[in-house]
Parts: sequence; structure tokens; C-alpha cells
Amino acid sequence: MKTLLLAAALAAATPAFASMELAQKNACLACHGIDKKIVGPAYQDVAKKYAGQKDAEAMLVKSIKAGGSGKWGPVPMPPQAALSDADAHKLAVWILQGAK
Repeated sequence: MKTLLLAAALAAATPAFASMELAQKNACLACHGIDKKIVGPAYQDVAKKYAGQKDAEAMLVKSIKAGGSGKWGPVPMPPQAALSDADAHKLAVWILQGAK
């Protein structure tokens, strides 16, 4: 029973860890902090801005893949076109959950 509970806890923790690893691997954390603005907004601020919006995930995936400017100030976000759609979705969900 303990082994089963431990396996379930590890499985639940894996997506967040995988997304942090994905953010590190793709240099996202060079410009974005979890809870502090660096060059771009903190991920927790992004989660607050899009909270409750039905199309938030799709909008964030589009911003990640295509880049953008003007939403968070004058510094543009470069497009991350080489990022797979699946990875962009994983990052978007993780960010919208507060990057936890």
C-alpha cells in the first residue's frame, strides 16, 4: 500500500518537474522567473493575468511559439518556433498552474 501511495505521489509530481526541466532546457528561465520578473514577466503573474479565461492555454501556446510584444511592456518575446507543439502545450499548462 505504501509503495502504491509513493508511486501515485511521484506520478503527480512528475509533470511539474518535467515542465521545470523543459523550461530550463529551452532557456525560458533566462528571461522569466517563477515569481519574479526578469526580462519578461514572472510565470505566476502570467497565470494571474490569464486566470479564468477559456482560451488561455491556446493564447499562451501561440505567444510561446510566435513570440510577441506589447503585452508586458516594450521588450519583445522572441518566437520559440523550434519548440514542438507538445512541449509548448506542456509549458503553457505548467505556467497557467503558477509554474508549480
